[in-house]
Amino acid sequence: MGIFDFFSKGKKEDLDRGLEKTKQSFFSKITRAILGKSKVDDEVLDNLEEVLISSDVGVATTLKIIERIQKRVDRDKVLNTEELNTVLKEEITGLLVDSTISLEQNKQLNPNEPYVIMVVGVNGVGKTTTIGKLAHQFKTSGKKVILGAADTFRAAAVDQLIIWSQRVGVDIVQQGMNADPASVAFDTLQSAKANGADVVIIDTAGRLHNKVNLMNELSKIKRVMTKVFPNAPHEILLVLDGSTGQNAYEQAKQFAQATEINALAITKLDGTAKGGVVIGISDQMQIPVKYIGVGEKMEDLQIFDKQAFVEALFSESAH
Repeated sequence: MGIFDFFSKGKKEDLDRGLEKTKQSFFSKITRAILGKSKVDDEVLDNLEEVLISSDVGVATTLKIIERIQKRVDRDKVLNTEELNTVLKEEITGLLVDSTISLEQNKQLNPNEPYVIMVVGVNGVGKTTTIGKLAHQFKTSGKKVILGAADTFRAAAVDQLIIWSQRVGVDIVQQGMNADPASVAFDTLQSAKANGADVVIIDTAGRLHNKVNLMNELSKIKRVMTKVFPNAPHEILLVLDGSTGQNAYEQAKQFAQATEINALAITKLDGTAKGGVVIGISDQMQIPVKYIGVGEKMEDLQIFDKQAFVEALFSESAH
């Protein structure tokens, strides 16, 4: 059993349920866009463009999708509206960037290093909850996990992480509020080394007063980590709140300028019709979406499967 198999039990139903609002809006809009049409013409493409933009896919990504469909229409001369869904699915799936990093690969490349995940993102996006759920799922699969409370600018952030560590039953390294975040990260990795941890998850501050501060802080944390494990952090995971739509994309751009993000977690997709933002962010940032949050339960943080996600978007609503 691979490390991520435990993410997949009964997942399809949860995914369908979690994407219900996005699905209802997306599917019904597409159905309306091609109503009464037998072939894809300019009007259908215009309608489709409107649907994608209003589903928070984003302008640049929408134009890319429309352009590709236009090419196929020109090439195949006639594209039936029945075939449009299949073509759309293919184009959207093709735009989603594949995740290239995993715990297993890291074990092969760096056998003596735990898998170190540095988590970034603004406050309120579900960062701490995502860390707690990840810790739970790694622990459930038999991994030894340790958390580092390096978001020391807010007392609540440290307290919340302590509560999660107790709830999940994993160790935590914390030095309270106003401690030096890099020092917390360093101690966490030292502790991981001494105790043979498999996975280390480090929380970091959501927002410092300006981007320069944020950059400096994140760079310092990364620098200090490499003193303990030369390749750490292996994953820099940006957590975004999917329900904020295009704002999430703006945040992603800001953080990408501050540090080298190589994975995304998009949370709160169950409460919103803005699930299309997953497509736009992955395409525009060229960063893989690794996890999506589709509900409150521990298991509702899922490993992102682009095929399953796109299928869910295009499946007819159960209601």
